[in-house]
Amino acid sequence: MAEIERHRFDVLVVGAGGAGLRAAIAAHDAGAKVGIVCKSLLGKAHTVMAEGGIAAAMANVWKEDNWQVHFRDTMRGGKMLNHWRMAQLHAQEAPDRVRELEEWGALFDRTPDGLISQRDFGGHRYARLAHVGDRTGLELIRTLQQRAVALGIEVFMECTITKLVKGDGRIAGAFGYWRESGRFIAFDAPSVVLATGGIGKSYKVTSNSWEYTGDGHALALEAGASLVNMEFVQFHPTGMVWPPSVKGILVTESVRGDGGVLRNSEGRRFMFDYIPEFFKAETADSEDEADRWYEDKTNNRRPPELLPRDEVARAINAEVKAGRGSPHGGVFLDIASRRSPEYVRRRLPSMYHQFKELADVDITAEPMEVGPTCHYVMGGVAVDPDTGESAVQGLYAAGEVAGGMHGANRLGGNSLSDLLVFGRRTGLNAAYAAARLRRRPEVGDDDIRAASEHALAPFGIEGGENPYAVQQDLQEVMHNLVGIIRTADEMEQALTDLAGLWERITRLSVEGHRQYNPGWHLALDLHNMLRVSECIARAALERTESRGGHTRDDYPATDDSWGRVNLHCRIDGDGVGITPEPLPQMPDELRELFN
Repeated sequence: MAEIERHRFDVLVVGAGGAGLRAAIAAHDAGAKVGIVCKSLLGKAHTVMAEGGIAAAMANVWKEDNWQVHFRDTMRGGKMLNHWRMAQLHAQEAPDRVRELEEWGALFDRTPDGLISQRDFGGHRYARLAHVGDRTGLELIRTLQQRAVALGIEVFMECTITKLVKGDGRIAGAFGYWRESGRFIAFDAPSVVLATGGIGKSYKVTSNSWEYTGDGHALALEAGASLVNMEFVQFHPTGMVWPPSVKGILVTESVRGDGGVLRNSEGRRFMFDYIPEFFKAETADSEDEADRWYEDKTNNRRPPELLPRDEVARAINAEVKAGRGSPHGGVFLDIASRRSPEYVRRRLPSMYHQFKELADVDITAEPMEVGPTCHYVMGGVAVDPDTGESAVQGLYAAGEVAGGMHGANRLGGNSLSDLLVFGRRTGLNAAYAAARLRRRPEVGDDDIRAASEHALAPFGIEGGENPYAVQQDLQEVMHNLVGIIRTADEMEQALTDLAGLWERITRLSVEGHRQYNPGWHLALDLHNMLRVSECIARAALERTESRGGHTRDDYPATDDSWGRVNLHCRIDGDGVGITPEPLPQMPDELRELFN
């Protein structure tokens, strides 16, 4: 036990993407001693994948825009299952968070008047995404990372947290290990902020990289918190499906926002066939396809490719299933015939260079083969909207790992403003709570011993299950049975298969030593991946309707009775239990915005 490396902080932030960095900066500014733990290298976070922009009603392009319209768009995009208070705070505070980034050195694109430029995006009534070409997330991370380093915040890179430790009924700290050496490390901290991102590696085709194994979701669940809205998984409509070198990589919505259109194998622009009644579809009488549009309920004209992401993903899936897909199981996204090469290279520099260098695909001269890819989970830790605290005292969550903000479907651009708004709020409140404590609970030797034994268990089994084989089987189950289109029979089969995988991971076996051992790391991650996958499957089976990122082939309609209920997942014995809970009541003055 004497060999365990130990550190002491007021606030420990787990995750160094946009939410984690913003929370750490806020906690530091509130006077706390702050540490950041990240599973990979600092700067390698999926925040950089949010290329299109930061949604904020700054009214730089459309003077009519304001927080009330942004709030209404967010609630409608989430099919009214969002926590209204989170959506309100997000819409109200996002403009200040963007201006704050600018003060810290972020270099935004500009309007002719010198204001921060804002672009159009699916589901938003007005053009409101503040952007830096198609590298907005990268600029956001650069800015926050530079500020965090300048403030002297301590960062533990390539370090994985495997257990949250509690004492006196609240968070006491966390236990983890260095990925390079395998040596264990313990953190004493009365406030822990989870900012660990998503769950994409449970699926076979995903935009997420190896780190995204649902760690924060599982850690919170096993500490006693609940997860909300886990049935809602966003499949980004346009991930590359070919060539293999770029499979799963996102094609930003900005390609469609800047004029790109979706075509099937017949060369037909098919999205006009899938405009839902909700949007009061009216197409212009024009022989020129480029001039066609639809009219939404606010009489706003926009191309159908900018419908909310869940609508576009379902449309692409339907075309592929009808036999009108591309040769490799997707459809074609064409901007080459619509915009000049100079325009594309200027507006979408990352897209152009990335696919040219990685796959020899010239998007200025040929269409891209795209299809839905597991991208984002709307579900996450249920938190107090104002503070970001979970049901476990001292445990906070922000960003993708937190639930409630996006409801049944997230609008593009809202992820970056979400992590800025709630990263700041969560960091501040975590620091305030730590400062108010009269007596801090400590991480005890028994806690460390139990966590160590659990982490080392795979080394004690010879000839057991291969972690890579188990992960491959898990991804097949989730992709085939709990994917973009779901049925009761398939999800029941998925739960049976997941039970078998739970049994298999008790027999995981790894060889070699603790020094950088990817097989051992995966063996530990699999527990989290299975826990999150079970939550998704059970919640999706429970919700007998189609809404947002949850589509039931056996219940294709939206059921109003389900529009008043959120599903919460909690640990129940050795498994996961589902509890329906009513939506928080929206105040009358906000409800009137929807009349």
